[in-house]
Amino acid sequence: MKIIVTGGAGFIGSAVIRHIIENTNDSVVNIDKLTYAGNLESLASVDTNERYQFEQVDICDRQALTRVFEETKPDAIMHLAAESHVDRSIDDSAEFIQTNLVGTFTLLEVARQYWNTLPAQEKSRFKFHHVSTDEVYGDLEGTEDLFTESTPYAPSSPYSASKAGSDHLVRAWGRTYGLPILLTNCSNNYGPYHFPEKLIPHVILNALHGKPLPVYGDGTQVRDWLYVEDHARALYTVLLNGIDGETYNIGGHNERKNIDVVKVICQLLEELAPKKPENVARYEDLITFVKDRPGHDVRYAIDASKIEKELGWAPLETFESGIRKTVEWYLNNTTWWQHVLDGSYQQSKGVEDK
Repeated sequence: MKIIVTGGAGFIGSAVIRHIIENTNDSVVNIDKLTYAGNLESLASVDTNERYQFEQVDICDRQALTRVFEETKPDAIMHLAAESHVDRSIDDSAEFIQTNLVGTFTLLEVARQYWNTLPAQEKSRFKFHHVSTDEVYGDLEGTEDLFTESTPYAPSSPYSASKAGSDHLVRAWGRTYGLPILLTNCSNNYGPYHFPEKLIPHVILNALHGKPLPVYGDGTQVRDWLYVEDHARALYTVLLNGIDGETYNIGGHNERKNIDVVKVICQLLEELAPKKPENVARYEDLITFVKDRPGHDVRYAIDASKIEKELGWAPLETFESGIRKTVEWYLNNTTWWQHVLDGSYQQSKGVEDK
């Protein structure tokens, strides 16, 4: 297949592209605007492969998208491009509405027009796979409840509301126009190449620099943690074998309180990076509780039984194995994250540093 991956320079998108190029014979066209979270250095291992192509395009740019579709003639779309940081959506929601709603609408329209031009056999094989989040469901009150594919939507933040809206658009284009769609909703991802504003890499890098490790509220918010390479496998599995019009929840079976995640990272760093900054006796001493985020969801947890029963996918990593691999990766790949922290990852690609 030839697959267009939108947002392929992002955290999850780059994992998907690496998985496809390294484990299949498919070709990938990476469409990415290269905002602050887009980092082509995350694709250094595949960027010279003849089956990989990059197009710096905004998904809101209909003309540019149309050109890419006409030139590359894709068999499938994996739509991961999105503004995704909740704190940023609270501070300024406009970009989230533009990218997540207007961008998804524009991509759907370009894909639909392209799909309508395909011969019958190619048309029947085409897929539009929309990648979303468990945050569209809101949060769970009980300690045993799980999000299923039929859980009603109740988004809490501008980010999750914009993703919920994009999910509705995709389903509407499937039902109204017959576009062959697939949807996936995932739990919190973590792993290599994760942008440092997110909890796990932020804690790792702050600890290494002797800086405070900020934890919202009392740190008892619960998340289901999914190793990003497990997620990439799941997404490709859905693309190949998912049933048109269906939704699949993808989770890691790894519920942890935020404070416990931070403490596990500190314990691993005691073992793997015992030489600490001068001001640090124990990494855990850096933990600092800060004012909670407005509208902060208390608990997310995914029921991923459908994708396991119907498509045979299950995560390979436990939280213990995945978090160890993640901490080790950051310790062994200082150049990657130093380029992010100093902004040179953008300047070297001609992208304005924000």
